Amino acid sequence: MLHLDANRIHGLADYPGLVNALKTMNRQGVDIIDRMLLSQPAKTQGQNDWLLLPAWSFDRYFGIKLVSVFPENPRRDLPAVQGLYALFEGRNGGAIATLDGAALTLVKTAANSAMASDLLSRRDAAVLLVCGGGALAPHLIAAHCAVRPISRVLWWNRRPETLDPAPLRARGLPVEIATDLAAAVAAADIVSTATRATMPIVEGGWLKPGCHLDLVGGYLPEMREADDAAFRRAPRHYVDARLTTVGVAGDVCTPLAAGLAQEGDLIDMFQLNRGERPGRQDNLEITWFKSGGGGHEDLAVAQYLYERHIGAN
Repeated sequence: MLHLDANRIHGLADYPGLVNALKTMNRQGVDIIDRMLLSQPAKTQGQNDWLLLPAWSFDRYFGIKLVSVFPENPRRDLPAVQGLYALFEGRNGGAIATLDGAALTLVKTAANSAMASDLLSRRDAAVLLVCGGGALAPHLIAAHCAVRPISRVLWWNRRPETLDPAPLRARGLPVEIATDLAAAVAAADIVSTATRATMPIVEGGWLKPGCHLDLVGGYLPEMREADDAAFRRAPRHYVDARLTTVGVAGDVCTPLAAGLAQEGDLIDMFQLNRGERPGRQDNLEITWFKSGGGGHEDLAVAQYLYERHIGAN
C-alpha cells in the first residue's frame, strides 16, 4: 500500500490546486462526515486531544484522519500535532494509501483558509497579517500569498524571538516581524490567526474597512481569537462547516450564545461555493470566516495528493 510521507506531501501540495480541490468538494458535497474528540488532562495544564475525522463520498473515496494534539510537545522538541490518514477506494472498499497526518493537516488547513480568502477577501488585498508562531503559520502565509497579490506580510507572535522569517524570505515571500499587534491589524487587508488563545487577541475596532478576518486556531469552546466587536462589524458570518464550528469553536458558539446571531444566519462553504448564499458585496465590507476543519476537507486533500502522486509516477 502506498504511503505519502511528510516530504512527499509538501512536494505535491501546490496551493492553487488544493484550493480548487476544496472548491470542487464543497460544490459536490460528501455523503457522510463525522467528528469524534477524545481528551486527556495534561500533566501541567490544559488537555491532550485525539481527533477522529471520517468522511465518505460514495463510490469515489472514503477515509479517516486520526490526529493528536499535545500542546506541551514543543517543550520536548516534538511536534504538537501528529497523526495518520487512511484513504480507501470507494467502489470496492480497498485501502489504497496512508498519508502523514500532520503534514496533511498543515496543507489542508492552509488551503482551506486560502479558499475562503479567494471567495471573500478583496481581489486587491496586498497586506497580510498572520498571528501565531506554530507550525501552521508559514503554510498560511504561503497559501494566502498564492491566491492574492500580497506585497507585504506581517507576522506576529506573543514571543517574536521565536519566529524565523528567513526560510519564507528565501522563497520570495515579503515577510517582516510585527511587534505592535493593534497597528499590524489596522494595516492588514487579511488577518489570519492560528493561535491557541482563550481570550481574544484581535479587537474589532482595529479592523480596517474591507478587511477579511480568517480565524483558524480555536477548535474548542474555550478558545477564542477575535472579540464580539469583530463579530458585529461583519454583516455576514462564514464557517467552513457547521459540524466543526457550531457548538464546538468559541469564536462561533460564544457570539451565538450571546444572541449576536442565530445559527441559521451562518453561511457555510458548501452554500457559498454553490452560490446559494451571498459573498462579499463591496470593497468596504469586513468579511468574517471561522475555519473549524473537518473530515470532508481532509478527504478532498488526501484524494488530490494521491491522484497527483499517481499521475506523476
